[in-house]
Amino acid sequence: MTPMARSSARRPAPSAGSGWRPFRPGDGGGVALPFARFARTHALLGAGDTLVALALAGSLFFSISPDAARGRVALYLLLTMAPFAVVAPLIGPFLDGRQGGRRAMVIGSAASRALICVVMIDNLDSLLLFPLAFALLVLGKGYVVARASLVPRLVRDETELVEANSKLSIITGLVGFVAAVPGVALLQLGSGWVLALAAIVFGVATVAALRVPKASIAPVAPATNQERAELRAAGIFLAASSMGMLRALVGFLAFFLAFWLRDDDAPTWWFGITLAASALGALAGAGAAPAVRRHVREERMLLGCAVLVAAGALLALQVGGRAGASVLAAIVGLAASAGRLAFDSIVQRDAPDADRGRSFAGFETRFQLAWVAGAFVPVVIPTPLGVGFLGIAGASGAAAVAYATGRRLTARPLVERLRRTPAPRSR
Repeated sequence: MTPMARSSARRPAPSAGSGWRPFRPGDGGGVALPFARFARTHALLGAGDTLVALALAGSLFFSISPDAARGRVALYLLLTMAPFAVVAPLIGPFLDGRQGGRRAMVIGSAASRALICVVMIDNLDSLLLFPLAFALLVLGKGYVVARASLVPRLVRDETELVEANSKLSIITGLVGFVAAVPGVALLQLGSGWVLALAAIVFGVATVAALRVPKASIAPVAPATNQERAELRAAGIFLAASSMGMLRALVGFLAFFLAFWLRDDDAPTWWFGITLAASALGALAGAGAAPAVRRHVREERMLLGCAVLVAAGALLALQVGGRAGASVLAAIVGLAASAGRLAFDSIVQRDAPDADRGRSFAGFETRFQLAWVAGAFVPVVIPTPLGVGFLGIAGASGAAAVAYATGRRLTARPLVERLRRTPAPRSR
């Protein structure tokens, strides 16, 4: 029996024909189901993250010269790697080792981020900004791990994982747009005003998180040989390699386009167009993923995302200029969003329930390292637009070939074993 089957067996089955919905029909006027309560908290946390990102962008990037920006952004990128030294060895075991640990992480992350935003208001121009940003990153990534570990407890079976992850991703995108409106307006008054609003939003998220029910987890015991094999299955690590390349390309493209637009003396609204294209692409990927999953498995979705990025980079090379940059931003946003949904579903489906927090913590660490490595290239080395597009096409194309080849090679021994297995005799 697979880990998902075991966890499904422990979870009460919904009534027949009710479907998987945020509200259960006939619950006295819409009593929120656990997923709906969690989704509300997730929306508030996403809005807070958007506001913090706007405040830091105003402080670290647009307010100083391009040459100074490169140095400060490089330092910020180095700091983004450090939180994962905490997330992987500490947060993963905490989530897996305690009943209610995943809910506690959600509550603690929201409350702590509210407090840190208040402290950051008076320290935007001091060196204390960087350790405070570091703490926000640790708490944010801790929540990401807790969220990924909670989702399998909120669905009926593995076929709904992509849909559940998709709904949360769509919520993130929508609240990002909504929060950006007051955030950009307050940014004209100063980053401190944006952080004040973020603190309020995180405070409300803390209250909402108190209503998220505790999710029971499998007792923590030494993993069986079968569970270790499931966790270390070649399929998971092949998918992680492909997703890692997508994350590296996202990091590369974000900073490559940011510095290229500044060097090209593009007006500020072009940054907005590029960001909007990326966000709309991410929303499109999250929305399309459940429909695609009904026709193909998650592994093929992930492979298709790598191929799509390669094709999109070649298309952007033909279009050229700022329009080509916006087109590629949309395509990469779409592919990265759909690919991440597919990858999370693969791990949620195949990793042991009692070890899921450790699993996601480890993968989040690798993905963040990949993102930082990709981002460092354009920060340290000014890259021409055409060269950047060709590099993205080559890297994503190579990742697609490697993933397809690896899947074929790992599937062959299984097919051979099945062929050697004699059919049971009829009596």
